[in-house]
Amino acid sequence: MKKELQFSGLWAVILGGSGGFGFATVEKLAAHGMNIAVLYRETSATEKLLRERFSKIAERNATTILPFNINALDPSARESFVQELAALADKHSVKLLLHSIARGNLKPLTKADNINDVDDLLSADDIQFTTYAMSTSLLDWTRSLLKVGLFHPDGRIIGLTSEGSHKYWDGYAAVSIAKASLESLAKYMAVEFSPHGLKTNIIQAGITDTASLKRIPGSEKLIEITGRRNPMGRMTKPEDVSGVIYLLCTDESFWINGAMIHVDGGEHCR
Repeated sequence: MKKELQFSGLWAVILGGSGGFGFATVEKLAAHGMNIAVLYRETSATEKLLRERFSKIAERNATTILPFNINALDPSARESFVQELAALADKHSVKLLLHSIARGNLKPLTKADNINDVDDLLSADDIQFTTYAMSTSLLDWTRSLLKVGLFHPDGRIIGLTSEGSHKYWDGYAAVSIAKASLESLAKYMAVEFSPHGLKTNIIQAGITDTASLKRIPGSEKLIEITGRRNPMGRMTKPEDVSGVIYLLCTDESFWINGAMIHVDGGEHCR
C-alpha cells in the first residue's frame, strides 16, 4: 500500500513560478504531495516547454499542477483564477500562498551628467507599479483566497525580499522601496490575519543567480563579491530557499509568524 505523502490533498498557490525560487518551490512541494496552482507570464514558445516540465513533475509525484499564464496583477484575472480554483479544490485546502513576482522598474533616480534628462529616470508611476507588483498585490491575493474559503485553517503566506531592501544597489530604488513595503506589510498581515489561522513570514534570500538578478544593473559585481563574502563560500541556490519554504509549511512551523528569515548561509552577517 502506497504511503500517503505529507501534503496530500493540500494546495499551494505560487505567484511567479516559471523560474527561480517559484519553480524550485513547485518541485519541492510536489515531491511532498502538494498540489500546485502556479501563475506566470511567459511567451507561447517558452510556455510550451514550461508546461512540459510541470507535467513531468506532476506525473513523477502523482500530484496536480495547474499552470496559469495570466497577469497576476490584474484584478479581473485574479478573481477569475480564484473562482476557477474554488471549483476544483476543496474548501480550506490552500496551505500556502507564495508571492514570488519579479516585475518592476530598474532605473536611476537622477543622472550626474544631465539632471534635466528625465526620460530614463525613475518616476512616481514606476515606483507605484513596482510596489504593487512586488508588495501590496499580496494583500489583494490573500483577501481573495480568504473570501471564498480556500485557505487552510493553518495556512501560510510567504513573501520574498532581498538585502537590497535596506542597502544601496545600482538602479534598484523602485524594487528596494517595494521590498521594504513588503516587509512592513507582512508584519501587519501577521497580526491582522492571524484570527484566520494564517501565518505570514518573509524570506530574505542571499544573492542567487537567477534571471531576475541578471536584470539588475551591476549584477555581475554582486555575483563576484558574494563568492568571497558568503561564509559558506558559495552563492545561494533556489533549492536552498525552496527547502525553507517547505519547512514553513510543516505542522512544526505553526508558531512562526511575522518573522524575517535569512536564507543566505550567513551572507547578511558580513
